[in-house]
Amino acid sequence: MTSPLPPASISPVQDIVAEMRAGRMVILVDEEDRENEGDLVLAADHVTPEAINF
Repeated sequence: MTSPLPPASISPVQDIVAEMRAGRMVILVDEEDRENEGDLVLAADHVTPEAINF
C-alpha cells in the first residue's frame, strides 16, 4: 500500500522566481473556485527540446 501524498503547499514568489532563474520548471495553480488546474511554466531562456519533451 502506498502512503498518501503530503498536502500541497504554496511557495513564496521569491522561491518560485529563484527556481525559474535556475532553469527549473514550476507548476502554477489557479484558485479552487476557478478551473482548479495547473500549468507547467519554464523561463523562455531555459527552454530546450529536452526540457519540454518529456
